[in-house]
Amino acid sequence: MPEDRTLPHTWEEARAVAFEVADPLPAHAVPLRQGLGRILAADVAALHDMPHYASAAMDGWAVAGSPPWVLAEPGTRLSAGTASPIVTGGLVPPGAKAVLRSEAARWSTDDDGLPVLVRGAGARPGEPRNGQHIRPAAQEARAGEVLVTAGTTLNPAHLALAALGGLDELPVLGKPAVKLVLTGDEVVTSGIPAPGRVRDAFGPQLGAVVDELGGTVVGRRRAADTLDSVLDALADTGEDPADVIISTGATGHSSADFLHEAIAVMGGTFHINSIAMRPGHPTLLAEFPDGRFLLGLPGNPLAAMIALLTVGAPLLARLGSRPMPATGEVACGSPIKERQGPTRIMPYRLVYGLASPTAHSDSAMMRGLAAADGVMLVPPHGAKMGETLTSLALPWT
Repeated sequence: MPEDRTLPHTWEEARAVAFEVADPLPAHAVPLRQGLGRILAADVAALHDMPHYASAAMDGWAVAGSPPWVLAEPGTRLSAGTASPIVTGGLVPPGAKAVLRSEAARWSTDDDGLPVLVRGAGARPGEPRNGQHIRPAAQEARAGEVLVTAGTTLNPAHLALAALGGLDELPVLGKPAVKLVLTGDEVVTSGIPAPGRVRDAFGPQLGAVVDELGGTVVGRRRAADTLDSVLDALADTGEDPADVIISTGATGHSSADFLHEAIAVMGGTFHINSIAMRPGHPTLLAEFPDGRFLLGLPGNPLAAMIALLTVGAPLLARLGSRPMPATGEVACGSPIKERQGPTRIMPYRLVYGLASPTAHSDSAMMRGLAAADGVMLVPPHGAKMGETLTSLALPWT
């Protein structure tokens, strides 16, 4: 159970809480075509020899014995002095000792004027040697041999390898399903907003950032600034079952903010009610009785992104069986004045290896973050030139 507290969590506490309140989602099997980018939950072994039969590596002729060769009856075992046409990947007939390439063969006649296959001008010295241009069974792997080890992030080559190994599905770690709930009557989704209106900064990018952090967006809702609309957007209708809801806006206590009340009505438990950081102070993390988590991001764009990196990244990592996202260190590139209050999270640019705060980094702005190489934590007492500060990488860098 979360502790009953009135003080905001520190930045460090908030990250720890977000990681510790969740349990990893169970592993499950997915079809090969859905495995790209997923993390393999267990070793995958070949279900049969690869290849599972001896095959031709070239178009040409399967041959037995020395030339000249006469054409064998289709489907029969080759005996010395016989040949059978074969294509690349074709089953090598019983008795064949090698494959003679098409360009290395030509037709001739024997002493009786009957057609025979002989080596042509394109044949190399000694061709075909015993076993030449034949891919033996199990050349790549034997049945039961491990093809891909657990913990691997699956790429297209892994999926092809699994298919060649006879598998139709792969066991993968759970990946949190996320529903986005975007609030705000003042938000417009296209064009130039009128005074008093604001352009939607979350719709075009929030899903992509969730993907970068290890989640997958399964639904998207917009909610008006009413309790009923927020409750409707948060409800589990079964149409877009999610492990996590990420909402934007309505985390404050104004007359237009209904997220706290909606969580209470739905019987939710608050794990985080605010964080001692700027921007992003009014960030929420709650859990509903059905096990879904709600991450409430502030409505200002930069504040929301800082909250997502602080709380969303650890939460999604834990649900996806991944480690806590690592922090780094940077050397401060310019003096930062003391400012009493919570920890400041500041976008920075690296200039000659030193981290200098970007301009345009108000909580409602995105220009500073768009130009940033990362974000750094600045304590209330400020920072001196060259002082080491904790940093977070941006998901897209």
